[in-house]
Amino acid sequence: MTFQWTAVAAFLYGEIGVLLLLCLPFISPLRWRKIFMIPLWRKVVVFLNKMFLTIIVLLIVLFLDAVREVRKYSAAHVTGRAVNIHTNACDHTQMKLFRSQRNLYLSGFSLFLWLVLRRTVTLLTQLAEGMASRAALEMQVNDATEAAKKYMAENEKLQEALSEKGSSEKKKSVEATGEKLKKEVECLTAELQKASNALQKENNEVTAAKKQYEDLKREYKHLRREYEQLRDSLNEAEAKKDL
Repeated sequence: MTFQWTAVAAFLYGEIGVLLLLCLPFISPLRWRKIFMIPLWRKVVVFLNKMFLTIIVLLIVLFLDAVREVRKYSAAHVTGRAVNIHTNACDHTQMKLFRSQRNLYLSGFSLFLWLVLRRTVTLLTQLAEGMASRAALEMQVNDATEAAKKYMAENEKLQEALSEKGSSEKKKSVEATGEKLKKEVECLTAELQKASNALQKENNEVTAAKKQYEDLKREYKHLRREYEQLRDSLNEAEAKKDL
């Protein structure tokens, strides 16, 4: 295997390892968000964003070159079998065809997993931001609820004081205070409703992001199984040729 295809294979194995790490269930998106906020990781992300399109272009070029080699040696293999050329020459052509097919799978899966890795990191970041926003909204709703309960308790105390004292001036003052508290309770109730609506919206977005992430995770597992099957079949074919 030449240097360029060795590098592509190492890049593919690295992608598989990173995707497996990102799919671990016991590492929450919030923890990944903390990791992504590390200054060193930010520098790495800036570098990867600059290299993203460059890596895609290189992988596409290698993939197209592998397709060309597969077509070339496939035609040569069929032609050689048709004209009954020497066995050693036919075996050499078949070996070239096997290597070109292997390079095709390496470059194709590397290109696909590079896009999957970028999308997975984006979804994890969005999911973590949604979960953080939901937690903040829940705290805001709880604070508004506690304040509303506090004002309602004070209003009840004022009403009890009003029933005990018959002074008209004190009664008017207490009624004014009660009206003021009532308006504040209404404002807090409105804010509570807005916060509840915002929380519901965030919950829907987080649910959608989780569903998309789970679909992507299942698709990755399916493709990984296919890749392992193809690799095993190619290894068996190479072992037979060596024999």
